[in-house]
Amino acid sequence: MAVARLLGPLTFLCIILLLITLTPERTDAMSQSDALLKLKRSFTNTNSLDSWSPSSDPCERTWEGIICYNGIVTGLRLGEMNLSGKIDVDALLAIPGLRTISFVNNSFSGPIPEFNRMGTLKAIYLSDNQFSGEIAGDYFAKMGSLKKLWLSENQFTGNIPSSISQLSHLIELHLENNQFSGEIPSIDIPTLTSLNVSNNKLKGEIPPSLSKFDESSFAGNAGLCGGKLGQECPKEAEVPMPPNGNQGSGSNDTSSNNQGTDSGGSHKSSSKIIIAVVIVLVLILIVAIFVILRMQRRGKVEEANFDVLAKESADEPPIQRITSGSNRKEMELPKKGSLSNLSRKGSNSQSRGSVSVDLVLLNRERGNFGMADLMKAAAEVLGNGGLGSSYKAVMSNGLTVVVKRIREMNGKEKDEFDMEMRKLGKLRNPNILAPLAYHYRRDEKLLVCEYVPKGSLLYLLHGDRGPSHAALDWLTRLKIIKGISRGIGVIHNELASSDLPHGNLKSSNVLLGTDNEPLLADYGFKQLLNTSNALQSLFAYKAPEAAQYGMISPKCDVYCLGIIILEILTGKFPSQYLHNGKGGTDVVEWVIAAISEGREAKLFDPEITSSTNCFNEMEKLLHIGAACTETNPELRLDMKEATQRIEEIQIEGNHDVRAIQVFPSLRDGYADSPTRSAELHNPSARREDDSFVFPIS
Repeated sequence: MAVARLLGPLTFLCIILLLITLTPERTDAMSQSDALLKLKRSFTNTNSLDSWSPSSDPCERTWEGIICYNGIVTGLRLGEMNLSGKIDVDALLAIPGLRTISFVNNSFSGPIPEFNRMGTLKAIYLSDNQFSGEIAGDYFAKMGSLKKLWLSENQFTGNIPSSISQLSHLIELHLENNQFSGEIPSIDIPTLTSLNVSNNKLKGEIPPSLSKFDESSFAGNAGLCGGKLGQECPKEAEVPMPPNGNQGSGSNDTSSNNQGTDSGGSHKSSSKIIIAVVIVLVLILIVAIFVILRMQRRGKVEEANFDVLAKESADEPPIQRITSGSNRKEMELPKKGSLSNLSRKGSNSQSRGSVSVDLVLLNRERGNFGMADLMKAAAEVLGNGGLGSSYKAVMSNGLTVVVKRIREMNGKEKDEFDMEMRKLGKLRNPNILAPLAYHYRRDEKLLVCEYVPKGSLLYLLHGDRGPSHAALDWLTRLKIIKGISRGIGVIHNELASSDLPHGNLKSSNVLLGTDNEPLLADYGFKQLLNTSNALQSLFAYKAPEAAQYGMISPKCDVYCLGIIILEILTGKFPSQYLHNGKGGTDVVEWVIAAISEGREAKLFDPEITSSTNCFNEMEKLLHIGAACTETNPELRLDMKEATQRIEEIQIEGNHDVRAIQVFPSLRDGYADSPTRSAELHNPSARREDDSFVFPIS
């Protein structure tokens, strides 16, 4: 009990420390030109920047040293301009698209600027200046996007920052001709192809991970050994002995006094170090305890299914255990009647501040139901994805739904969240799977959608080579593409105010309903997600302009539509679906190369070319897919033009579209792993009880 009482205030202190540490820095909103002019004012001797004028735009190619893309400033190339003064990092922070900075061969001095506040930078060039001083060991800890780092020809001292080893995308590292000392940190980065730490004061063994680099990369460091230097490192360091060979006593009073004085100073220094280490360890322990408690609490909550209304006080209702579906997983649910005010009051039913105690129905076409009905339902875990967990629930009235439990949403107030959800719920179209209901809680949300038994397009294309795949003939695939096009067209019309109306269009989020009509799921989440979560969870951020420059627009959805078109026509699993890009086929590059060489006929899935003569229609659709995946968004089709061109492709003759046999889809997140990609093409890898049918990311 004493430990528990102590842990309470310690945990609270830890939370306060974390909040202080993680509070984002704010910069005053300003235009790109204002930010650049503010940066200019921080320099001295700015004659070379006379072209920077308030009366013109930085991206009109009149501003010296400015690199732009589509009207966005992405780089500063300010080398060899005889600049000095202080680099205003606050001004740089006000340029959100900035990815590259170069101040090479100027006269800047002092400590390295706080570029580590700019976590999206990809390249830093500071060579040939007069920067000096030590660089903090954790300086680069939050710069995971950095690919090129040039700090050569300066006067930096101290150890090479250990956080460089955390730059997993680093390609070039140049630290030569400084005064760095100590050992080279263990830098094991597969992407690193250019390294130079020559002419410093480094010592010790060259890390094995860097032994691939030539001797010239390490020359001019007398204390270095190993690698390709040709100088072996000593196996053991020699321990110096007193001249008389005695370790425990001095030879005379003078030496004893000197030793006593040195020992006293050493003890004082050691005591300070020990105290500092103890303080740091205590803080680390507090943070670790806090994290463990949070993880344990989250783990317990994951084992329960929809019990997001669990009371936090001691008066919780008794718990009964319900066995879920074929997985036989126990789920904790409150007993019948343990929740109060279960009515159809919608968002007006609230308890404990920000908690709504019932579901808010968005669509009553499938009947009325509430949280109590959901709690009583037989539940089956479907899987986990980038946004959270999903469950299949069969209610007593016969309605089968999928409940998505999503934590990674932003902190919108309930009224704002309700407004966004009603926008999504009001969509009515044969090719859109609109949510039926939602439940709001500040730290957690539930979305309820109708269950679609046929599963996802992803699985039918890649997960099984049996009858279900064979049924995907040309006519069926064209019908699916047209249905997707119609659905995404409606979403773009109804959610036109959003810069990313769908945001997550991919084959795992296309479900096949009755008569093989596609249903688009998981749309419109961009407005509900934090930026960092959107980057990780939404496929639209794989569009080139979003991935490279962070620029999003409705044309990111067009890119996603193009990927699906190419995927359906070629039968290839797109590497774009994988987080690391390893595995699958880069359908965009493959198709572009084939079109340029006039080899379109060789791109199509043999499953559709063997039973049709509609090559002209196939080629038209292939070119539409290629036009939708143009790297430059300015050259890419807009959604209206893309959908119109797809509609113009007609099915000739009277053909009956064959029904697709019902097979389960892949569990959510399946397409995010290279190993899973291999399993897609291995029928024996499919589990017999794999009934995961509804993706949530």
